[in-house]
Amino acid sequence: MQNSSVDEPALGLRERKKRARREALIDATHRLVAEHGLDAVTVEAICEEAGVSARTFFNYFETKDDAVLGHTPWPLDSAATEEFATGGPTGHLLADLQALVSSFLTDAPIGRQRVARALELAAKEPRLFARHLAWMEQHKGQLSALIERRLQMGTADDAALSSEIVGSTLLFLTHATFMRWDAAGGTGTADEHVSAVVADLRSILTD
Repeated sequence: MQNSSVDEPALGLRERKKRARREALIDATHRLVAEHGLDAVTVEAICEEAGVSARTFFNYFETKDDAVLGHTPWPLDSAATEEFATGGPTGHLLADLQALVSSFLTDAPIGRQRVARALELAAKEPRLFARHLAWMEQHKGQLSALIERRLQMGTADDAALSSEIVGSTLLFLTHATFMRWDAAGGTGTADEHVSAVVADLRSILTD
């Protein structure tokens, strides 16, 4: 059973249909890429497998790489992001960045099992990591607005920080945790992996 950050009853019929179609496209892509390899799979083959048109595919994903990775609109309006923006969950910026990264990866709209499959496939296709980083970069504007809210709500020391640097740190932690989780074969939890990334970062900065 797939997990989702959004409860089914909270979604309207149209949104449930959209989510089901997106998930069907991701599942079809994962099946085909696992069997044939990324380069051998075409958008047309994915559409045939999922029973949709190419036009429908491109309503959801820019490329087949995005479908493999399960790229969806980043959930920046979730309970976790709102809690972060208003000063929580701990009141300490770095710890709260860790919690936010964990929520991005653990409560992904496509569900944890699909995230795990995406990680497994990405391990075999290095270019997918570059695509994932580029996708995150596309959300810099939204992240900046989120960070600005948090810095205004935080301590005087927080308010003195650069939102660009904090936003870049958030992107780095998300990407590095994604890569570490993948290197571990999708085992462990997002909390464990982001904590390990932060520990490594601390070691580098205090060396």
